[in-house]
Amino acid sequence: MKLLKNILMFCGVLFIVGTLIFATTSTELVSTDNKTTIANDTIEKNVAAEYRISSIDIPSDLNFAGEVVPQEDPEIMERVDREFLVNTYWQSNALLLMKRAHKYFPVIEPILAKNGIPDDFKYLAVAESGLTNVVSPAGATGFWQIMRETGREYGLEVNSNVDERYHLEKSTEVACRYLNKWKEKYGSWSLTAAAYNAGPGSINKFMGIQQVDNYWDLLLGDETGRYVFRILAIKEILSNPEKYGFHLDEEDYYTAVPTFTVEIDEPVTSFADFAQQYEINYKILKRHNPWLREPHLNNSSGKKYAIEIPNKGYYRETK
Repeated sequence: MKLLKNILMFCGVLFIVGTLIFATTSTELVSTDNKTTIANDTIEKNVAAEYRISSIDIPSDLNFAGEVVPQEDPEIMERVDREFLVNTYWQSNALLLMKRAHKYFPVIEPILAKNGIPDDFKYLAVAESGLTNVVSPAGATGFWQIMRETGREYGLEVNSNVDERYHLEKSTEVACRYLNKWKEKYGSWSLTAAAYNAGPGSINKFMGIQQVDNYWDLLLGDETGRYVFRILAIKEILSNPEKYGFHLDEEDYYTAVPTFTVEIDEPVTSFADFAQQYEINYKILKRHNPWLREPHLNNSSGKKYAIEIPNKGYYRETK
């Protein structure tokens, strides 16, 4: 009986070993020409062979609105490097910013130029909102992240029915006036940008405590401390996309739909009905006029409003 048990045990061991050898042989991996072969089947690898992750060569002539970045300072360069790495290797976000910039920069650039604001400040709008009509936890709204009281102070209509912080052209005009005000005070575009983000009260406080008079020497909170550095990285990457590994064809970019303007100076009871008059729907009307915050317009004062209507043929027909 004992002999029989030993024989059966030996046969079991042989069976297990044989199974393992067969499994190993049948699933042998052979890698050739960036493909992996399992037995006679070939599958593509998930990661492209040409994909490489490396450090980034920082340009030696960084400047913000013509103000030279002190790149000889190692502390400054660590902060620059961080923003270049974060914004280069967050590829999906960078691609979206490039696509949106192609659509919205042509609106922003001439307004900045008309008001004497350096062109680099279009990248401030990118840093603030990603060129979307977002609302911050503090209530800052739109591409330029304008607070309610600031908007009203600078002449925007801000209420539950109409909020012109969502109006790209009007909010850009307000941002320009705000920036010019603080450039006159600080004499520096980088400090002006920091004040735009943190508020002039905070910048004045930190400058007084730390006894310095420029952005590069200020110790600030994480968001404002990174702010101008982030703008620098966004500016460089969006200006030279292929240098940083981004390849877009012309048809990849977002483009603006041509529009015409309809002026109204009376209440509108239903923007859904109003939209149908121009063979579009409510969604498309709001897409072009996000400053209209409700599905109707009160306008008890008879104020004149300009409504943007897309040209025919750019959206699918509504039924």
